[in-house]
Amino acid sequence: MADGSIGSPAQLRDPNFTPPLARAVPLGIQHVLAMFVSNVTPAIIVAGAAGFGFGSNSPDFPELLYLIQMSMLFAGVATLLQTVTLGPVGAALPIVQGTSFAFLPIMIPLVAGKGVDGLAALYGGVLIGGIFHGMLGLVIGKIRFALPPLVTGLVVTMIGLALVKVGIQYAAGGVPAIGTPEYGSLLNWSAALVVIFATLALKFFARGMLSVSAVLLGLIVGYIYALMMGMITFEAIGNSWSRAAGFALPVPFKYGFEFSFAAILGFCLMAFVSAVETVGDVSGITRGGAGREATDKEIAGATYADGLGSAVAGIFGGLPNTSFSQNVGLIAMTGVMSRHVVTIGALFLILCGLVPKVGAIIRTIPIEVLGGGVIVMFGMVVAAGISMLSDVDWNRRNMVIFAIALSVGLGLQLEPGAVQYLPDTLKVLMTSGLLPAALIAIVLNLILPAELAEEATEEVSGGMAGHGDGSLPGE
Repeated sequence: MADGSIGSPAQLRDPNFTPPLARAVPLGIQHVLAMFVSNVTPAIIVAGAAGFGFGSNSPDFPELLYLIQMSMLFAGVATLLQTVTLGPVGAALPIVQGTSFAFLPIMIPLVAGKGVDGLAALYGGVLIGGIFHGMLGLVIGKIRFALPPLVTGLVVTMIGLALVKVGIQYAAGGVPAIGTPEYGSLLNWSAALVVIFATLALKFFARGMLSVSAVLLGLIVGYIYALMMGMITFEAIGNSWSRAAGFALPVPFKYGFEFSFAAILGFCLMAFVSAVETVGDVSGITRGGAGREATDKEIAGATYADGLGSAVAGIFGGLPNTSFSQNVGLIAMTGVMSRHVVTIGALFLILCGLVPKVGAIIRTIPIEVLGGGVIVMFGMVVAAGISMLSDVDWNRRNMVIFAIALSVGLGLQLEPGAVQYLPDTLKVLMTSGLLPAALIAIVLNLILPAELAEEATEEVSGGMAGHGDGSLPGE
């Protein structure tokens, strides 16, 4: 709810208004707390997939600290591009950028089991994909027709479905523990469940910032529980803290640079989806915070910033950035539209990214505790996709498109061996499940006739035909 002590109603709706510093600083830090866990989680998952993450005992495990550091640093840099702007780059709106979940189904098979050696191709894809993403700002208004809710909802749902397995594995003890007696133990699951229940309690029974940052606070509760149960010790925390530097600058091309067709194609195709997501977030901010529609300049500027932020991150070891939807909701909750508030949050993120000791503490979170938070976050990704699909007119044409795309995409995720004879590049793209599903949905949506006879799907639907029209009851 808007606070009249910060400014007048007109000022609160103005992106260029600067609240008093004593109020702007806590409001800016709120934005960071709302997205903090989601922002660093992709780096942790990529490291785990590569084989040097939590519980791996890999000599490369310290590299996880650098990936976490870059996630914070370049989320802050990309956010500054949105709020302060750089020429045409940036929307000059209170948009918070962070590491995107959307690219995880592409990144995981790219690095799977390859250790730090797999990161060169990954960052080649991040850089080229980021440049391509920025160029979409030139045409974003003209390509939105190809990505209706049927396609974007399907893709977001597929992203969540591809990642929920990760949450279960983490909660049970992590991939390195698979096959051991400890995997899936009651102790492991108890830590994850403490996080889930604490998150739910805060989300539904707390108000304001306690509710907005429920996942972060749930992880803190789980961390305390893990300390009490001996899953992590103060000695281990102290060692991690003492080994981390007090200040460190990013290193360009730290993991090398490699052009991989699979990585570049995958990142470029996912850039379409990320760009459309950003358009939705920009529109949500201007409608919820200022009561107006977003301008073409704001949408193009936000897309430029998405791409440039991702490309620069790729040079220094960061992952692709996108606008964070949870912060759109926070603006609606606080009623403060000031971009300068978000700039303060961006500076706080940059500070965290330059101080490795912050990442050193994050690195000590037991994987089972993180698993509880990941289960909630990735489940919410699935739920967000389903929410987007609720806007679809569920006629039989759209049902057939959705059915084929989902069957192929989800099927390839579940049975990657089905394409074992494809070239390695195609195998990576196909087993993500995400890209084949998106391509099928986009192509079929563009080429199939608008109408499909009612009886045309009855023979294959087993008597279970949907009859909804995508509208709410009573509409």
